[in-house]
Amino acid sequence: MYSFYGTWPWYISGFLIGTVMLLLIYFGKTFGMSSNLRTLCSISGAGKFSDFFRFDWKAQRWNLVVVLGAMIGGFIAVHYLSDGSGVNLNPATVAQLNAMNIDAPHGNLLPELFTSSETIFTPKIFGFLLFGGLLVGFGSRYAGGCTSGHAITGMSNLQLPSLIAVIGFFVGGLIAAHFLLPLIF
Repeated sequence: MYSFYGTWPWYISGFLIGTVMLLLIYFGKTFGMSSNLRTLCSISGAGKFSDFFRFDWKAQRWNLVVVLGAMIGGFIAVHYLSDGSGVNLNPATVAQLNAMNIDAPHGNLLPELFTSSETIFTPKIFGFLLFGGLLVGFGSRYAGGCTSGHAITGMSNLQLPSLIAVIGFFVGGLIAAHFLLPLIF
């Protein structure tokens, strides 16, 4: 069986993302993952409590298929198209994490501190994840979309608001990683 070693080359991932974007543009659709949360809330009846969730969610069913495809594609990529080594971090990043008493993720996307059943419900980590989730949810709504919607769809359509949003995402991430995270840990 063929497998990629390490991460996929940029030219394969970029080509696949570009192909999906061309297909979406051809069919008159826009891509974004955060809008699916609104669709799922609408399906579950949140429209009874808020006008924001009152819309024709059936027109967005195709986007739920995109989420399902992303999950299935991720499963296939991890289990059949990789060597299982996971993500390799830069040694300088590992050293910075160690300086904050955070173990390196050892191939995972997140350190065990944020995902283990022993630590996830400690007040500090639970509060960190809850506050971060609220900021991401509020931020994606305030920015009119998430990182994937702005960075992939908006910037490929040369939309200035998407460029501004993506610059904001990166600046916010850098501030959080280099200033806030060391203060918290």
